[in-house]
Amino acid sequence: MNQKKVKKAGLRKGGFTFKQFFVAHDKCEMKVGTDGVLLGAWAPIDNVKRALDIGTGSGLIALMLAQRANKIECIDGIELDEKAALQATENAQGSQWHSFIHIYHSDIHHYAEQVQNKYDLIVSNPPYFEPAIACRNDVREQARYTKTLTHEGLLDSAQSLITEDGLFCVVLPYSIGEQFIEIAEKKEWNIAKRVNIKDSADKPYHRVLLAFQRQNQSGVKCSIDELIIRDHEGHYTDKFQSWVTDFYLYY
Repeated sequence: MNQKKVKKAGLRKGGFTFKQFFVAHDKCEMKVGTDGVLLGAWAPIDNVKRALDIGTGSGLIALMLAQRANKIECIDGIELDEKAALQATENAQGSQWHSFIHIYHSDIHHYAEQVQNKYDLIVSNPPYFEPAIACRNDVREQARYTKTLTHEGLLDSAQSLITEDGLFCVVLPYSIGEQFIEIAEKKEWNIAKRVNIKDSADKPYHRVLLAFQRQNQSGVKCSIDELIIRDHEGHYTDKFQSWVTDFYLYY
Protein backbone atom coordinates (compact mmCIF):
# COMPACT_ATOMS: atom_id res chain seq x y z
CA MET A 1 0.00 0.00 0.00
CA ASN A 2 1.27 3.48 -0.89
CA GLN A 3 2.78 5.09 2.21
CA LYS A 4 1.31 8.49 1.27
CA LYS A 5 -2.15 6.95 1.28
CA VAL A 6 -1.49 5.41 4.68
CA LYS A 7 -0.48 8.74 6.17
CA LYS A 8 -3.36 10.55 4.51
CA ALA A 9 -5.91 8.07 5.79
CA GLY A 10 -4.47 8.14 9.29
CA LEU A 11 -4.76 4.38 9.64
CA ARG A 12 -4.67 2.97 13.16
CA LYS A 13 -1.73 0.84 14.22
CA GLY A 14 -1.88 -2.70 15.56
CA GLY A 15 -4.49 -3.97 13.16
CA PHE A 16 -6.21 -3.67 9.81
CA THR A 17 -8.51 -0.86 8.76
CA PHE A 18 -11.47 -1.79 6.57
CA LYS A 19 -14.03 0.60 5.10
CA GLN A 20 -16.60 0.13 7.85
CA PHE A 21 -14.64 -1.33 10.77
CA PHE A 22 -11.21 -1.79 12.33
CA VAL A 23 -9.74 -5.16 13.34
CA ALA A 24 -7.05 -4.97 15.99
CA HIS A 25 -4.93 -8.13 15.88
CA ASP A 26 -1.83 -7.32 17.91
CA LYS A 27 -2.93 -9.78 20.63
CA CYS A 28 -3.72 -12.58 18.16
CA GLU A 29 -1.19 -15.07 16.85
CA MET A 30 -2.99 -15.34 13.52
CA LYS A 31 -3.26 -11.92 11.91
CA VAL A 32 -5.81 -10.60 9.43
CA GLY A 33 -5.07 -12.36 6.14
CA THR A 34 -6.44 -13.09 2.71
CA ASP A 35 -7.87 -16.49 3.71
CA GLY A 36 -10.20 -14.98 6.30
CA VAL A 37 -11.17 -12.12 4.01
CA LEU A 38 -12.09 -14.53 1.21
CA LEU A 39 -14.27 -16.63 3.51
CA GLY A 40 -15.93 -13.58 5.01
CA ALA A 41 -16.68 -12.13 1.58
CA TRP A 42 -17.94 -15.39 0.06
CA ALA A 43 -19.90 -17.34 2.68
CA PRO A 44 -23.58 -17.42 1.60
CA ILE A 45 -25.73 -15.30 3.93
CA ASP A 46 -29.13 -15.26 2.20
CA ASN A 47 -31.87 -15.97 4.75
CA VAL A 48 -29.30 -16.46 7.52
CA LYS A 49 -30.59 -15.39 10.93
CA ARG A 50 -28.00 -17.03 13.17
CA ALA A 51 -24.32 -17.50 12.29
CA LEU A 52 -21.36 -19.03 14.13
CA ASP A 53 -17.65 -18.39 13.54
CA ILE A 54 -15.54 -21.24 14.94
CA GLY A 55 -12.03 -20.11 15.88
CA THR A 56 -12.94 -16.47 15.37
CA GLY A 57 -9.47 -15.13 16.25
CA SER A 58 -9.65 -11.35 15.93
CA GLY A 59 -13.33 -11.51 14.96
CA LEU A 60 -12.60 -10.60 11.32
CA ILE A 61 -15.03 -13.00 9.65
CA ALA A 62 -17.81 -12.30 12.14
CA LEU A 63 -17.49 -8.58 11.39
CA MET A 64 -17.52 -9.17 7.64
CA LEU A 65 -20.67 -11.28 7.91
CA ALA A 66 -22.28 -8.57 10.02
CA GLN A 67 -21.56 -5.95 7.36
CA ARG A 68 -23.00 -8.14 4.59
CA ALA A 69 -26.08 -9.38 6.42
CA ASN A 70 -29.47 -7.71 6.40
CA LYS A 71 -31.60 -10.34 8.13
CA ILE A 72 -29.12 -11.57 10.71
CA GLU A 73 -30.20 -11.67 14.34
CA CYS A 74 -27.09 -13.09 15.97
CA ILE A 75 -23.46 -13.82 15.14
CA ASP A 76 -21.55 -15.84 17.71
CA GLY A 77 -17.78 -16.26 17.68
CA ILE A 78 -15.96 -19.06 19.53
CA GLU A 79 -12.28 -18.68 20.39
CA LEU A 80 -10.12 -20.96 22.52
CA ASP A 81 -7.29 -18.49 23.17
CA GLU A 82 -8.22 -16.07 25.94
CA LYS A 83 -6.26 -13.07 24.62
CA ALA A 84 -7.67 -13.46 21.12
CA ALA A 85 -11.20 -13.84 22.50
CA LEU A 86 -10.78 -10.61 24.45
CA GLN A 87 -9.49 -8.79 21.38
CA ALA A 88 -12.35 -10.13 19.24
CA THR A 89 -14.78 -8.88 21.89
CA GLU A 90 -13.17 -5.43 21.80
CA ASN A 91 -13.31 -5.37 18.00
CA ALA A 92 -16.97 -6.36 18.00
CA GLN A 93 -17.87 -3.85 20.70
CA GLY A 94 -16.11 -1.12 18.77
CA SER A 95 -18.16 -1.79 15.65
CA GLN A 96 -21.62 -0.63 14.61
CA TRP A 97 -22.86 -4.24 14.94
CA HIS A 98 -21.95 -4.64 18.61
CA SER A 99 -25.54 -5.44 19.60
CA PHE A 100 -25.65 -8.80 17.85
CA ILE A 101 -22.03 -10.05 17.74
CA HIS A 102 -21.15 -12.15 20.78
CA ILE A 103 -17.72 -13.65 21.42
CA TYR A 104 -17.25 -16.67 23.71
CA HIS A 105 -13.95 -17.86 25.16
CA SER A 106 -14.51 -21.59 24.89
CA ASP A 107 -13.48 -24.87 23.33
CA ILE A 108 -15.86 -25.58 20.44
CA HIS A 109 -16.39 -29.17 21.62
CA HIS A 110 -17.53 -27.98 25.07
CA TYR A 111 -19.63 -25.24 23.50
CA ALA A 112 -21.38 -27.71 21.20
CA GLU A 113 -22.20 -29.97 24.15
CA GLN A 114 -23.60 -27.18 26.30
CA VAL A 115 -25.70 -24.96 24.03
CA GLN A 116 -29.08 -25.63 22.46
CA ASN A 117 -28.64 -23.03 19.73
CA LYS A 118 -28.67 -24.04 16.08
CA TYR A 119 -27.11 -21.97 13.31
CA ASP A 120 -28.13 -21.37 9.69
CA LEU A 121 -24.49 -20.67 8.80
CA ILE A 122 -21.27 -21.89 10.41
CA VAL A 123 -17.91 -20.63 9.15
CA SER A 124 -14.36 -21.51 10.08
CA ASN A 125 -10.83 -20.67 8.98
CA PRO A 126 -9.49 -23.71 10.84
CA PRO A 127 -6.01 -24.97 11.73
CA TYR A 128 -4.73 -27.25 9.01
CA PHE A 129 -1.12 -28.29 9.73
CA GLU A 130 -0.63 -31.74 11.18
CA PRO A 131 1.36 -31.65 14.48
CA ALA A 132 5.03 -31.66 13.53
CA ILE A 133 7.78 -29.22 14.42
CA ALA A 134 6.68 -27.21 17.44
CA CYS A 135 5.89 -23.52 17.00
CA ARG A 136 7.66 -20.89 19.06
CA ASN A 137 4.78 -20.86 21.55
CA ASP A 138 1.73 -22.90 22.50
CA VAL A 139 -0.77 -20.25 21.39
CA ARG A 140 0.63 -20.09 17.85
CA GLU A 141 0.71 -23.88 17.68
CA GLN A 142 -2.93 -23.96 18.77
CA ALA A 143 -3.89 -21.53 16.01
CA ARG A 144 -1.94 -23.26 13.21
CA TYR A 145 -2.03 -26.98 13.98
CA THR A 146 -4.83 -29.54 14.23
CA LYS A 147 -3.62 -30.68 17.65
CA THR A 148 -6.52 -29.14 19.62
CA LEU A 149 -9.06 -29.01 16.77
CA THR A 150 -8.94 -31.90 14.32
CA HIS A 151 -10.96 -31.73 11.15
CA GLU A 152 -13.00 -34.71 12.31
CA GLY A 153 -13.79 -32.91 15.55
CA LEU A 154 -14.62 -29.70 13.70
CA LEU A 155 -17.11 -31.51 11.46
CA ASP A 156 -18.69 -33.28 14.43
CA SER A 157 -19.15 -30.01 16.32
CA ALA A 158 -20.61 -28.32 13.24
CA GLN A 159 -23.00 -31.24 12.78
CA SER A 160 -24.42 -30.80 16.27
CA LEU A 161 -24.84 -27.04 15.82
CA ILE A 162 -26.14 -26.69 12.25
CA THR A 163 -29.80 -26.32 11.28
CA GLU A 164 -31.35 -28.92 9.02
CA ASP A 165 -30.71 -26.94 5.84
CA GLY A 166 -27.80 -24.81 7.10
CA LEU A 167 -24.38 -24.40 5.46
CA PHE A 168 -20.95 -25.07 6.97
CA CYS A 169 -18.19 -23.13 5.16
CA VAL A 170 -14.41 -23.38 5.44
CA VAL A 171 -11.29 -22.06 3.70
CA LEU A 172 -8.32 -24.42 3.38
CA PRO A 173 -5.17 -25.04 1.34
CA TYR A 174 -6.23 -26.79 -1.86
CA SER A 175 -4.70 -30.23 -1.19
CA ILE A 176 -5.91 -30.25 2.42
CA GLY A 177 -9.35 -29.22 1.18
CA GLU A 178 -9.49 -32.39 -0.91
CA GLN A 179 -8.74 -34.45 2.20
CA PHE A 180 -11.33 -32.48 4.16
CA ILE A 181 -13.98 -33.33 1.55
CA GLU A 182 -13.23 -37.05 1.94
CA ILE A 183 -13.57 -36.82 5.73
CA ALA A 184 -16.78 -34.79 5.43
CA GLU A 185 -18.40 -37.21 2.98
CA LYS A 186 -17.66 -40.13 5.31
CA LYS A 187 -19.54 -38.20 7.98
CA GLU A 188 -22.48 -37.75 5.58
CA TRP A 189 -21.89 -34.12 4.73
CA ASN A 190 -22.68 -33.11 1.15
CA ILE A 191 -20.61 -30.50 -0.66
CA ALA A 192 -22.86 -27.75 -2.04
CA LYS A 193 -20.45 -25.09 -3.26
CA ARG A 194 -16.73 -24.73 -3.87
CA VAL A 195 -14.40 -22.07 -5.20
CA ASN A 196 -10.93 -23.07 -6.39
CA ILE A 197 -8.46 -20.23 -5.87
CA LYS A 198 -5.22 -19.31 -7.62
CA ASP A 199 -2.85 -16.51 -6.70
CA SER A 200 -2.30 -15.94 -10.44
CA ALA A 201 -3.42 -17.61 -13.67
CA ASP A 202 -0.10 -19.39 -14.29
CA LYS A 203 0.05 -20.95 -10.82
CA PRO A 204 -1.75 -24.02 -9.43
CA TYR A 205 -4.71 -23.78 -7.09
CA HIS A 206 -3.50 -22.97 -3.60
CA ARG A 207 -6.72 -22.38 -1.64
CA VAL A 208 -10.29 -23.65 -1.76
CA LEU A 209 -13.55 -22.38 -0.29
CA LEU A 210 -16.02 -25.13 0.59
CA ALA A 211 -19.66 -25.09 1.65
CA PHE A 212 -21.24 -28.26 3.07
CA GLN A 213 -24.78 -29.16 4.08
CA ARG A 214 -26.40 -32.12 5.78
CA GLN A 215 -29.36 -32.34 3.41
CA ASN A 216 -28.59 -33.54 -0.11
CA GLN A 217 -31.00 -31.71 -2.40
CA SER A 218 -32.07 -34.19 -5.04
CA GLY A 219 -30.82 -33.32 -8.52
CA VAL A 220 -28.78 -30.34 -7.35
CA LYS A 221 -25.11 -30.56 -8.25
CA CYS A 222 -22.25 -28.89 -6.43
CA SER A 223 -21.66 -25.34 -7.68
CA ILE A 224 -18.00 -24.93 -8.71
CA ASP A 225 -16.34 -21.57 -9.33
CA GLU A 226 -12.81 -20.23 -9.77
CA LEU A 227 -11.12 -17.13 -8.40
CA ILE A 228 -7.78 -15.79 -9.63
CA ILE A 229 -6.44 -13.14 -7.28
CA ARG A 230 -3.81 -11.41 -9.44
CA ASP A 231 -3.32 -10.95 -13.19
CA HIS A 232 -0.07 -11.47 -15.10
CA GLU A 233 1.12 -7.99 -14.10
CA GLY A 234 0.55 -8.65 -10.42
CA HIS A 235 -2.55 -6.47 -10.11
CA TYR A 236 -5.71 -7.63 -8.40
CA THR A 237 -8.18 -9.08 -10.92
CA ASP A 238 -11.57 -7.48 -11.46
CA LYS A 239 -13.26 -10.51 -9.93
CA PHE A 240 -11.18 -10.38 -6.76
CA GLN A 241 -11.76 -6.64 -6.47
CA SER A 242 -15.50 -7.21 -6.80
CA TRP A 243 -15.29 -9.57 -3.81
CA VAL A 244 -13.42 -7.13 -1.58
CA THR A 245 -14.58 -3.72 -2.79
CA ASP A 246 -17.06 -3.33 0.09
CA PHE A 247 -14.26 -4.02 2.59
CA TYR A 248 -10.81 -2.97 1.40
CA LEU A 249 -9.86 0.69 1.32
CA TYR A 250 -9.05 2.04 -2.16
CA TYR A 251 -11.01 -0.68 -3.99
